[in-house]
Amino acid sequence: MARKNLIEVSSDDGPASERLPPITTSRPLAGFVAPSVRSSPVGGITKTLGSITEKVERANDIEKRLAEGQTIVELDPNLIDGSFVRDRLGINSVELAELVAQIKDHGQQVPILVRPHPDTKGRYQVAYGHRRLAAIKELGIRVRAVIRELSDDQLVVSQGQENNSRANLSFIERSMFAIRLEERAFSRDIIMSALGVDKAALSKMISVVRQVPIELIEAIGAAPNVGRRRWMEFADKLESAKINLEELLASLPTENSSDERFQVALNALTKKQERVKSVTEAKNWASSDNSVTVRLNNNGKTATIALGAISGPLFASYITERLDDLYADWKSKQEN
Repeated sequence: MARKNLIEVSSDDGPASERLPPITTSRPLAGFVAPSVRSSPVGGITKTLGSITEKVERANDIEKRLAEGQTIVELDPNLIDGSFVRDRLGINSVELAELVAQIKDHGQQVPILVRPHPDTKGRYQVAYGHRRLAAIKELGIRVRAVIRELSDDQLVVSQGQENNSRANLSFIERSMFAIRLEERAFSRDIIMSALGVDKAALSKMISVVRQVPIELIEAIGAAPNVGRRRWMEFADKLESAKINLEELLASLPTENSSDERFQVALNALTKKQERVKSVTEAKNWASSDNSVTVRLNNNGKTATIALGAISGPLFASYITERLDDLYADWKSKQEN
């Protein structure tokens, strides 16, 4: 009896090249034979011939896909490892719960793409479909997958293009994916192909990640509603504000969303930047009668005050005697 082959690549959750309606054939595809044409009126003959042509083309396409390793199989999800390059800052628990419910009610409509694990025999590695795999592991069922031999370049391009087609990675996640690929010595051409961006856009993505410490990005999270412009603004403020990283990390409320944490961090940088700017700009001062002059030198870490003119030394002594009161007054204003 001829083996039954099933190709089911549909839904809008995969690359466009895989969006075909489910097709079943119960005969060897290479030996597909068009059905005979019965006598019928001319219109009927034309319609029948068109149908035959369509079936032949579809059968040939199925045969080609089978030859390329597009057969869908069911695998134990515990035998599948993630990609060697992370593309997410974490899976949103609410979105995962929704996906679990969807698969439970309707089944897994779209297969994941895996390759045989390059280092461990009998295991596999995901190219795309990490969220689907996580949901199926929660359900404790087998996962539907397409197994394909992929090089490292082919895997990361497939992984990136799948994410691009669904547009569900945030700017900072895509930027982190880019920097991880660069750290693994992938060429800029491969990275641009994986992310679907040009050279200028890729340079901006990588520059943001190089300016913002990784631990700060991870503490903020994916920030799905924060785009390139605001992350670039954030990176610029971080460089000029000279803020204490540990203090900034401690100020981020873990119970808030990642978008809210981004805004908290941005507000802190803005306030710090304004304070630094106001101090740095007050470089020179003179009394109304010019008997005292003050020069301030501030590099952001240390500050020195030089008092000059006729009464400069006397005014310096006056200030020194009142340092406790001056500090207490300054401290109370900082707390307010």
